[in-house]
Amino acid sequence: MESARNNLDVIVIGAGAAGITAALNLHDAGLSVAIVEARERIGGRIFTLRDSKFESPVELGAEFVHGRPPQLWQLINEWKVPVHEVDGDNWCSEDGQLKPCDFFSDVNVILEKLDDKQPDQSFLKFLETHASKSGNSRREQRAREWATGYVTGFNAADPAIVGVHWLVKEQRAEEKIDGDRAFRAERGYAALIEIFQKQLAEAGITVQKNTIVQDIEWQPGHVDITARSPNGTTKLSAPRAVITVPLGVLKARPDENGAIQFTPELTHEKRAAIDGVMMGEVIRVTLRFRQRFWEDLPRLRSKDSKTMDGMSFLFSGDDWFPTWWTTMPARLPFLVGWAPFHCARRLSGKAETFVVDQSIRTLHRLLGVSVQELEGQLEHAYFHDWQSDPFSRGAYSYGKVGEVHAPEALTQPVENTLFFAGEATDVDGNNGTVHGAMASGERVANQIQVLAGR
Repeated sequence: MESARNNLDVIVIGAGAAGITAALNLHDAGLSVAIVEARERIGGRIFTLRDSKFESPVELGAEFVHGRPPQLWQLINEWKVPVHEVDGDNWCSEDGQLKPCDFFSDVNVILEKLDDKQPDQSFLKFLETHASKSGNSRREQRAREWATGYVTGFNAADPAIVGVHWLVKEQRAEEKIDGDRAFRAERGYAALIEIFQKQLAEAGITVQKNTIVQDIEWQPGHVDITARSPNGTTKLSAPRAVITVPLGVLKARPDENGAIQFTPELTHEKRAAIDGVMMGEVIRVTLRFRQRFWEDLPRLRSKDSKTMDGMSFLFSGDDWFPTWWTTMPARLPFLVGWAPFHCARRLSGKAETFVVDQSIRTLHRLLGVSVQELEGQLEHAYFHDWQSDPFSRGAYSYGKVGEVHAPEALTQPVENTLFFAGEATDVDGNNGTVHGAMASGERVANQIQVLAGR
């Protein structure tokens, strides 16, 4: 079966935060829009499940509201979404010992020395230079190790590839929105998806789900899109298209599942911009236990010393899951394991049972609780492999050395016909965030409105 629709001003490819924001803004400007989405749901890398036992959100993708970005907080306030600030103690596992730590202070000792006035270099090269200047005391070495863990963990980045100039830009963006604070919506990011669903329904914007775009044929002022759906082939035409698929999909080879073929091929400048931004890798697993067994840890401590009852984050140098966090300030029996960069590469493509087993063994090493006890406590595990997902092919983006302006090059339309949005195209240093994706949707809608004279 083949269907076609031709009475559109703009086709938006991807129903994530960027695509939905772009479509809503274009509709408000009086343009007719349709969204094509490969998945059976909207949200993209926002993917919230609800735990049946505790009726609490479990995030498989985006979880935190980083700071107070206007794109999100305007909706939070307007729709009266209950939000709680992340609270609790930071703990570190170092040399086999568990102890409260001031992790972020140690990290900032390093990060505050990043400088974009010098020629760009990788974060790893910067650390080597910094070490030769500052010495190699145990404290300084530890600060460099924690900073490396932060850069790879927070940005899902390879420290030998991510650029210092890009990291500085990210830092400045965070400072503008109190990015050192983190929040969670009471119902998770599902609350944002519910708002989007209501707004799309009110606007009458069609979202064609389970529709995988395969070919984009274009010429100046005209786009023909061919997609595959359960009902057969779908064809859409419009003067312009907005491509909001994740960077990993744009990087995919033509023979890979989920790849999009452009005819004619994208310009050299656009391909260079795509190559200048990297797709980070992360594996996360959420474990629900029978109880918060860590409340009385560590087991070897003095009588009046602090326990992990109020733990929010646990940092380590573990090779499988170096970072863990709880649901604090909510005291639920959940632990989230975070495996970025090379840790993710070792886990990606593996069966869920393998991933869960490695996460349990990591907790055994870090907490000193036996594997048997941990397995007895475990009730359920939640997991999604974003690297192996053909419609994401990674976690989120970061900038290479010497490519701090690549996201800006990504934002440039091709012949005022093909437009690009998504967190990888954010030009203000908010890559890898929901608010960065939303800002890119607003930006691309404004570009089209200007060209359309709206």
